[in-house]
Amino acid sequence: MSIFAISDLHVGHPRTAARLSELPAHRDDWLILGGDIGESCDHLKLVLEVVVPRYHTVIWVPGNHELWTTKGDGAGPDKYDALVALCREWGVLTPEDPWPVVEPGLRLVPLFLLYDYSFGPAGLSPEAVVRWSREGGIVCADERRLEPGDFGTRQAWCRARLDDAQARLAELEPDERTILVNHWPLRRDLCRLFRIPRFTPWCGTTETEDWHLRYRAEVVVSGHLHMPATDWRDGVRFEEVSYGYPRQVDPSRPLGDHIRTIWPPPPSPRVPRVPNAGPYWRR
Repeated sequence: MSIFAISDLHVGHPRTAARLSELPAHRDDWLILGGDIGESCDHLKLVLEVVVPRYHTVIWVPGNHELWTTKGDGAGPDKYDALVALCREWGVLTPEDPWPVVEPGLRLVPLFLLYDYSFGPAGLSPEAVVRWSREGGIVCADERRLEPGDFGTRQAWCRARLDDAQARLAELEPDERTILVNHWPLRRDLCRLFRIPRFTPWCGTTETEDWHLRYRAEVVVSGHLHMPATDWRDGVRFEEVSYGYPRQVDPSRPLGDHIRTIWPPPPSPRVPRVPNAGPYWRR
């Protein structure tokens, strides 16, 4: 059994939605959908209709785009609950479900952790971080479209998600290994946004910098950056599995070629590469 992953399909773009039939069938294997599949429940359903019959097990984690307020889907935590309910209708695992066992001693852990602006300059409040980003010409659309609901702020929502995840992770056996999956990167040093460094505050939380060690990760999977890459930290493999917007990909390359193998691991460590920072600023 193999585990594959892809994120950031953004099927609200018709050119990408039209390519979904190119996704291969691996009926004995698992597929991770790493967030930003689309911006509505209908977008997620469109993808599930394609991938669920083609894979033994499908796992989904949300990205910021899925959580954006869209007509008819609710907003913030309510929309997240609606997306989880949709996944359950299709038998798709989410961060709210029991974490599946990949093999004895190894558990796949889908996470929804959000961000708390701590990837910004040290010592600044979230409000000051947003002002700092705006001074550089960058403000994430989340500031308008991602509502925190009863949590009051996105950082408070992030704190609640972190506390919930850590409580569940503490229940793992002391020698149990993990495959950690989160839409946002778990480490700030993996956010190589060379052209738009002031977008980094919307990319994660420093609370997770050591989770790959603390929770005995074999591999950590993320998306969000639109810069697919393999990195190594402390002997742990980090896979960024984004697809991206149509303008960021080669249309002659089949969509299935963008799916990355997560498990089993490669026979030997690959040399980390620094990918080109694409036109992510258009977000």
